[in-house]
Amino acid sequence: MDPPSPTRICSNAALQEQTRCPSVAVAAFYDAMGRQIWLGNTLLLVSAAITGVMVGIGGYGRRYRHHRFTRFIFLGANTLFLPIISYVVSTLGDNSNDYVHLHKDSTTTLSALCDSVFHPCMIITWAFLVQIAAINTTSVVAIDSREGSKLRPPPELLLRGIWIFYLSVSITKNRFFHGLFRFSPNDNHGPLTLICSKIMFTPFALLCAKIWLKCYSFEKARKSFALGRNPSLVFGYMQQLQQQERSQYGGPVAGEDSVPPPLLVMGEDSRKVEKQPWGYVFSDSWAPPIDSIGLVTLDTVWQLDKMLPTSTPRPKDLCLSFALFKLLRCRFARYDLTNVGSRGLKFYWNLLLKDGEHDRVFRIVADELSFLNDYYYSSLAVSYAKCWLPVLSILISLLSIGYCIVAGYFIVVFGAQVHKQGRSQIYCEFWCNKLQAVSEWRHKRFGSLYFDVVPEFVLLVLVLIAEVREVSSYICSNWTKVALICECVKSATLQHPLGMQKWIVSLLMQCRWKIINHWDEKIGLCSVLVLPPTSRTTLLGLIRRLFHLPDEKRKVKLPAAVKVCIMDVLQSAARSNGFHLGNGKTSLLRSQVGKSFLWACNSKGTSDIILTWHIATSILEVRHPYSSPVSNQHKIAATHLSRYCAYLMTWSPDLLPDEVAWSKGLYEDVKRDAVRVIAGRSMAGRPLTPEAEYQDLVKLLSEGSNHLVLKNGVWLGKQFAELAEGEETAWAILAGFWAEMILYVAPSDNLKGHKKAIARGGELITLLWALLFHAGIVSRPGETGGAATAGFV
Repeated sequence: MDPPSPTRICSNAALQEQTRCPSVAVAAFYDAMGRQIWLGNTLLLVSAAITGVMVGIGGYGRRYRHHRFTRFIFLGANTLFLPIISYVVSTLGDNSNDYVHLHKDSTTTLSALCDSVFHPCMIITWAFLVQIAAINTTSVVAIDSREGSKLRPPPELLLRGIWIFYLSVSITKNRFFHGLFRFSPNDNHGPLTLICSKIMFTPFALLCAKIWLKCYSFEKARKSFALGRNPSLVFGYMQQLQQQERSQYGGPVAGEDSVPPPLLVMGEDSRKVEKQPWGYVFSDSWAPPIDSIGLVTLDTVWQLDKMLPTSTPRPKDLCLSFALFKLLRCRFARYDLTNVGSRGLKFYWNLLLKDGEHDRVFRIVADELSFLNDYYYSSLAVSYAKCWLPVLSILISLLSIGYCIVAGYFIVVFGAQVHKQGRSQIYCEFWCNKLQAVSEWRHKRFGSLYFDVVPEFVLLVLVLIAEVREVSSYICSNWTKVALICECVKSATLQHPLGMQKWIVSLLMQCRWKIINHWDEKIGLCSVLVLPPTSRTTLLGLIRRLFHLPDEKRKVKLPAAVKVCIMDVLQSAARSNGFHLGNGKTSLLRSQVGKSFLWACNSKGTSDIILTWHIATSILEVRHPYSSPVSNQHKIAATHLSRYCAYLMTWSPDLLPDEVAWSKGLYEDVKRDAVRVIAGRSMAGRPLTPEAEYQDLVKLLSEGSNHLVLKNGVWLGKQFAELAEGEETAWAILAGFWAEMILYVAPSDNLKGHKKAIARGGELITLLWALLFHAGIVSRPGETGGAATAGFV
């Protein structure tokens, strides 16, 4: 064979030179593919972060879910999700990543064939996981129309899921959707493709199951007299109960003050109900046997408490909280329950007047508010419309947990397999055509495998955490405990052996997971007199002043001394002739020494009185700090309640009697004046002893203050500090005043404000508001309605 001539060699070399891809065209190809990959990767990272916030807020910080900033995040995530995911998924088709570009010389064309199996699997799986996380953090609430607006299952979640499923099927049907129904590999569907198909589309089935469950639970709860229509039934039942009491006994029954009335606990749907002008009532005969109706009332639980699984009063107290929660819903529905059932009122006051029961009383009301929080701000309550719905919900969550574990395992295995071939997300081969000549093929890898694996793992972990919390919320929920206690009560009434029921209830009563507790027994504290005033010189203080944010606060555990002091004042007021709670005057009138301080209760507003006594308490604390020998319970109660009332003025002024603008403005004016005066003192250095510090502070504030409230507070504090009867008497008077003041401001008709406080996790003043409401005190003295003490509400 003759060797090729030099002329032919030169012509081939020239042809290859002519068909070589221009650097500009290659750069344009790299740039186009890079933008596409990085857009998807950015979406993955941002969505993982937003999902983490949603799961964290929805599961572990429910009180922050109703903040404006979190609502803005949710709205932004929901608005941007669908268009972005539609674009990204549309780039995952079998031929969607192929690239053809005509160079500017109009004769050279750059073509590319791109392929990936792992990347589209991860993207589509991520899209479904985000939807599952969203449905887990969505609240579904079925309430009476008088309570507010219902929260239905959001239909957009189902529509998004269907849209993502449609995109996934239409774009990847040749590989993934067809492989979903195959279990053995072939030429077109290898093992990686088959397993990716299962990983991709299984979340859609879980998503549909969760949405169906929420829709079904909502519809059942909305029509249920035990849930959605319960306030109107409870109101009618209380009227019916009062009529029954009058017709049978002619009034209150003597000797039964220790037995609660037959308040509804569970089983309202088991009896026939008819409509009346004032609400729904039970239509069958009064108090039929429990085995024929399945209705459990509070008196039955109380009478059978010895047969309950534990010897502690916790089970029957939990049922009492549940019954009171139903009455409190009537309050939010604006049903008037005043003067309904004097027997119940006496029972409740007997519970309040027991010595040493302060922790029990506070726990009962806190559990009641937790039921209210669950009902208004979560999907937990609607799941109890049918007894099998919680079981089904747990089963679906367990399937989701199993999916997360299996999917995570296969992602690790196949991620390692793909990693051996290269760490890229997409592999492309490209060449150039010029006339009839074709250049040599080149290849390029785009993206990093870590952008697929890491966000996917984050989402799997977040969904796993959300599902674990969902299961635990049912297992450790007070709703489950009450349901099982009622089942035990029915079995005990029918003289059936408890057996396994008793063991399960006993075990669950010990289950108290901190995550599902709503009120953490902490109160916020603020102070007008900050020594030294560092909050105004720090960056945080400057930001607060710039954006007009509330004053800095700190949260502390509610001391037992505060509970004891509040209950003592409440008991003293109840035992006196004519129940009366004033703005502190009643406690001062109990002693000759206290009468000398009555002048400080004659200000024009409650906010003025609170700040005057708060300043006085702070000054006495400077004179007698906690390091002094006398550190009694009265001092702890007085200082904590004083700072808590100051906290309410700047953080929740809507829960106080005065106008919001007046309370906040007064606090800021007094705070500004105090900071201005104390700033000069801090620059000059602080005295060494409490006595010298007290003298220096009183002199400085007396001479330098301009605000009348600040001057009155300093004068009152000086009176307490120089009281002839000593420090113990001064703290006892202050503790009694503050306990009466917090009880005085607690009753109100501001249902919206207390509902918001419950959404944030609860406030001490809201707990006292509910406590006084059940005691018949629905308004402050002098307001419309007065102090209603003749009825059980």
